[in-house]
Amino acid sequence: MTLRIGSRGSDLALWQANHVANLLSEPGEIIIIKTAGDKIQHLSLDKVEGKGFFTTELETALHENQIDIAVHSHKDLPTEDPSGLQIAAVLPRGPVQDTLVIHPDWHDPNADFEIKKNAIVGTSSLRRQAQLRTSLAEIELKPIRGNVPTRIQKILSAEVHAVVLAQAGIERLKLKEQSAYSNLVFHCLPVESACPPPAQGALAIQCRSDDTKTLDVLAPLHCPQTAEEIACERLLLSFFGGGCHLPLGAYARREGKTLILLATVDAPDGSEKLGAQIHGAIPEEIAEQARQELIKQGAEKYL
Repeated sequence: MTLRIGSRGSDLALWQANHVANLLSEPGEIIIIKTAGDKIQHLSLDKVEGKGFFTTELETALHENQIDIAVHSHKDLPTEDPSGLQIAAVLPRGPVQDTLVIHPDWHDPNADFEIKKNAIVGTSSLRRQAQLRTSLAEIELKPIRGNVPTRIQKILSAEVHAVVLAQAGIERLKLKEQSAYSNLVFHCLPVESACPPPAQGALAIQCRSDDTKTLDVLAPLHCPQTAEEIACERLLLSFFGGGCHLPLGAYARREGKTLILLATVDAPDGSEKLGAQIHGAIPEEIAEQARQELIKQGAEKYL
């Protein structure tokens, strides 16, 4: 049994697909599929209508039996499960934080987020833009798109002075070990200031619901703790419409019998940061309490 593994074609997506292939007890063949998010590079994601910019074509390939499994960055998946498909395994989570990658000329170890005033920071994420405006008043934000190497190249070509990347991607691609990037500064941001999007750092493996053989192969890869944590985060996201471009941060972690959810919403202009930290045992109750607290603080006007 050779499993056909659907993946986007970026360096990070292929790392993820190969990582899954190496974990499988059966041989795997990687099939690259382009998604709308890969094709539409001239618009920031908040300007593109709908959801599933990086996942819909992979799910279509599953429905049409072109592939057996699809490997997703879990944060890219809409909160609604498509008919006939299911998440068969959630892998143990990688780092959740965002990292500011800074040109050495614009690095100041004594400054907030270790970046000099008036720096140009590239990111197309509304959440990241809002969080940076909240913490750093004197910077300029520039919307950029592209895969991880493309975004870092914009620093090297002086188009921007820094970019924001997920720490998980930095570690998976071993960017700090690459000689071309040896002069860049990688400053990991605290989750209290830059709360990640729901499910950041987690990988989801999706297959057809009636494909019992593949479900059995994937079952040993599933991490229940990670699945519980991100289910709590994504439930909160679903309460506010489920779009991956909302300025909502959510990070849940299990400590013994207690589940702790940190949720933040930043005003797009940086004028206000709303937040809730909820402790409990049941993910659904924790997410609902966080929703109520954020609404009480006025989050709906930003979501």
